[in-house]
Amino acid sequence: MGELVLTTYDWVPDMPRGFVRDLRVRWALEEAGLPYRVASTPFQERGPGHFAHQPFGQVPWLTDGDLSIFESGAILLHLGGRSEALMPADPRGRSKVLEWVVAALNSVEMVSVPWAVLMFSGEPEATPAWTFLDGWLKARLKHMEAVLGEREWLAGAFSVADIVMADALRLVDRFDGLAGHPACRAYVARATARPAFVKAHADQLAHFAAAD
Repeated sequence: MGELVLTTYDWVPDMPRGFVRDLRVRWALEEAGLPYRVASTPFQERGPGHFAHQPFGQVPWLTDGDLSIFESGAILLHLGGRSEALMPADPRGRSKVLEWVVAALNSVEMVSVPWAVLMFSGEPEATPAWTFLDGWLKARLKHMEAVLGEREWLAGAFSVADIVMADALRLVDRFDGLAGHPACRAYVARATARPAFVKAHADQLAHFAAAD
């Protein structure tokens, strides 16, 4: 494996700062103590070089030597294979982390993101779209509340599964959507109190602020 280079946008508007998904990769790299550097790609003009690494014109992507990986979940699993601080090496432990990473992306984030988009947009709460998404999210949070009421982290020790899940729930908490789910809110609080998150978050904010 070679040098780890995390690529994110050179700049984003104020509202998404602190939530752009390169944060997840920064967080994982800091947790694992893996050396890396950050590179930038233009936010306003996304050229062929960008699409060669990320076919949807998004960020982040990670290069590991001559290997280029896009999608934050895939990057986190790749890094998990490099550090047991992120994912255990034994098959049973690894399978628990894998299933919770997929659950965070497919069962929680697929609801939390469109819900948050409506919150960002100021969509009236009486619309059918809002009613549907809010009910769907509350159902997902009910299940997560039961899980997180019984454990500190999802798969035993802290892992990449917690990075994805805590970040997905953090977006909901931004709009006070965890107010009725104390175990979910406490989980986000202890995840984001970790020194690796604190540094990753500060570094992302500083990166975008430097381009203002």
